[in-house]
Amino acid sequence: MKYSAVFFAITAALAQSASAHYIFSKLVVNGETSSDWQYIRQTTRSKNYMPTKFSSTFDNLTPTGSDFRCNLGSFTNAAKTEVAEVAAGDSIAMKLFYDGTIAHPGPGQVYMSKAPSGNVQQYEGDGEWFKIWEKTLCNKSGDLTKDAWCTYGMSQFEFQIPKNTPAGEYLVRAEHVGLHGAQNNEAEIFYSCAQIKVTGSGNGSPSLTYKIPGIYNDSMKLFNGLNLWTDSADAIESDILNTPIGDDVWNGSGSS
Repeated sequence: MKYSAVFFAITAALAQSASAHYIFSKLVVNGETSSDWQYIRQTTRSKNYMPTKFSSTFDNLTPTGSDFRCNLGSFTNAAKTEVAEVAAGDSIAMKLFYDGTIAHPGPGQVYMSKAPSGNVQQYEGDGEWFKIWEKTLCNKSGDLTKDAWCTYGMSQFEFQIPKNTPAGEYLVRAEHVGLHGAQNNEAEIFYSCAQIKVTGSGNGSPSLTYKIPGIYNDSMKLFNGLNLWTDSADAIESDILNTPIGDDVWNGSGSS
């Protein structure tokens, strides 16, 4: 009976997933919310809120493809996407399309990558990325399929650009990972990239960096094998720690 209940709960959650999709489309700077896609590269997907998965994919995009950096076709819109000026140390936010809220259980992360040429509108994101923000489990005794996760119900990710971030132009990538389908290798990843120009005199250098794609793979249990209905919070935390999502964030000092 227990396993039947678990099966039906998972089936119901997967059936509802299509109506709970989302994407980051607005940038909030100094309390001002931009228009959709003003500073965030717009995907070319016909349904822009669709997630990226390792299996049962939409548009054949998986986390192993180059478009996993900023979403399908988004680089084609880079030149017409504006660049927001932000001072190192400022807090900004990336907000969901249609003022939606995150309705899937899972962690949220924000990564940055500096444009080597100095022009982020010409940068594909093929350089080094570092993590500046993350939220995982907030209530280990809560419902692991819902509000045990810090990000559940959020309409935006608000984060600080580390005070010691060197001046220059950057991609800022907000990402949420829905784990409701991870037991079937169908974790759902929702993400977009903003284009910003950081001002200031910072000279920090993160020691822990990543390549996208390459940051995740489906041999990681977090994306392929974790089961929110049967696994314990401790087991899930262990799975997180075995991925870059479990790594420390860079706070602007000389190392992570």
